Amino acid sequence: MSETDSAEHGNATRLLLAALGIVFGDIATSPLYALRETLGGGDGVGVNEANVLGVLSLVLWSLVVVIAIKYVALVLRADNHGEGGILALTTLLDRSSGSRRLSGLAVIGLFGTALLYGDGAITPSISVLSAVEGLGVVRPALQPWVIPLSIAILVALFSVQRWGTGVIGAAFGPVMLVWFVVIAALGLWQVVQAPEVLSAVDPRHGIRYFAANGFAGFRSLGAVFLVVTGGEALYADMGHVGVKAIRRGWFGIVMPSLALAYLGQGALLVRVPEAIDNPFYRMGPTWATGALVVLATAATVIASQALISGAFSLTMQAVQVDQLPRVTIRRTSREHAGQIYVPVVNWALMVACIALVIGFGSSSRLAAAYGVAVTATMVVTTLLFAVVAVQRLGWSRRKAALIATPLLLVDLAFFGANLLKVPQGGWFPLLVAAIVFLVMRTWHEGRVRLARRQRADGLPARQVLRQAVASGVPRVPGTAFYLHPRRGQTPPALLVNLRTHHVLHQQVVLVSVEVESVPRVPRARQATITDLGDGLLQMDVRFGFAQRSDLARVIRDQDDPVFDLDDAVFVLGREYLVPGAPPGTLARLRERLFIRLHRNATDAATWYRLPTERVVEVGARIEL
Repeated sequence: MSETDSAEHGNATRLLLAALGIVFGDIATSPLYALRETLGGGDGVGVNEANVLGVLSLVLWSLVVVIAIKYVALVLRADNHGEGGILALTTLLDRSSGSRRLSGLAVIGLFGTALLYGDGAITPSISVLSAVEGLGVVRPALQPWVIPLSIAILVALFSVQRWGTGVIGAAFGPVMLVWFVVIAALGLWQVVQAPEVLSAVDPRHGIRYFAANGFAGFRSLGAVFLVVTGGEALYADMGHVGVKAIRRGWFGIVMPSLALAYLGQGALLVRVPEAIDNPFYRMGPTWATGALVVLATAATVIASQALISGAFSLTMQAVQVDQLPRVTIRRTSREHAGQIYVPVVNWALMVACIALVIGFGSSSRLAAAYGVAVTATMVVTTLLFAVVAVQRLGWSRRKAALIATPLLLVDLAFFGANLLKVPQGGWFPLLVAAIVFLVMRTWHEGRVRLARRQRADGLPARQVLRQAVASGVPRVPGTAFYLHPRRGQTPPALLVNLRTHHVLHQQVVLVSVEVESVPRVPRARQATITDLGDGLLQMDVRFGFAQRSDLARVIRDQDDPVFDLDDAVFVLGREYLVPGAPPGTLARLRERLFIRLHRNATDAATWYRLPTERVVEVGARIEL
């Protein structure tokens, strides 16, 4: 093997291990609770051989249809320059025609994004709880310690987020590889003792299951769905490792291991129906249960870490495309741009997770709340993918309909079954999603309205500067940067400066920042400077939606002209907003929410990483 081939092989191996630790963490821990809830949970249909084979058939074919076909084979094709996830998918929609249908799909995509925050609180809670509950299998006297220990693990998990995943990230893949090997070995050991469960690959067992159990069988789909809850996270995290590593990991390691783990639990239940209390831990020998609890806890922490990191990335993307107000975002690695820390999201998720653990008390009760948000998101993903496949992938509408329709029917079946969970706790992720969606729409619409007001009051910057020069306004040395979203228009801060101080800097640079619908913009394309004459420059800066808006770095990178930041000042506008709608109306309430969000948003100087000692803020009162 040549050195080049050896290097490529080593890189592929590293990406594969990274995929096991980052991408598959969520779906990898589903065997801890999925089969138990389907057969023995609150909506369980009872344990007998026919039901076991029927559920196993549904589980196996769900993995094939939803994960292997829909996500791994199809949806991963719809990447936005290597980035995945429902927000990236939404940005791929071609809305240039102004179609109301496409605009409506974009709004639905944003609601799907909001749903992921509800899932972000439930996944760590149910994963950690289901792992720690193994203590009750090791020694029933330890059962009272399950909730306190789960809370302690969650607090520790969220407390270390500020340090980033770089230090422990290298261990994620190997740990998850051990996890997949162990669950596959345990499953194989049980299948050897009851090989008849292999017949579950025949889909007719699933059909007979529905025929025998009727509505109870349909209702149990809400628990069957737990085996594929990591599908959306798999798509969202594709930017970390790439499509090839995900496909190799899924077909080579993850899918076979999960299939054996579920078949093994089914084989155990066929022989020992009373093992339904915790079939995952009952698969192994008694002497190994303690070690299995430790390994399962490590796997659930890794699964939770992947989702928490995803929530951080999702927040940054939403802020960049102006769907959420600016929040503090800290980078935790100089080498990897995707490793970030968002304090407000981190602590909000921690509080929500602890509240869920205390409020529900067990993974079985929490499973009743799990699935509604994820199934709704999967429905949205299928709809968006069908449109993007026609617009971006060159599919005919007929081909898109023929492929998307059966997938959508499967998604809707799972969604309908999970809707039955709403009274038992499924309302929680929907409530979280509704709040996040309200914030997102209020912020975006408020920003559009504010920009419209500023545009109506705007004056051409070249005209204003020429009039100032003609009237003899003195020029002072140095450069003044004025941030303003409207290209070529006069920033309100510049007008205020002329009226109050009656001076102009020798060089005036109008800076407009635009976030493009691609994850990253190369440095060579990030800035364009136009000389408008009379010492007035227009600087257009572009960032991708997955990039940090480091404006100071972009300015320092300029070769022509060369800007001296030590001799420059950044003049920023600070809008003081007041409501304009009549009191007592719904519009007034949303205006007040927007004003509150606007006041608490991270200031522009921090967001754009400007040298604070060179920043001057000029206030303006604006009525909405």
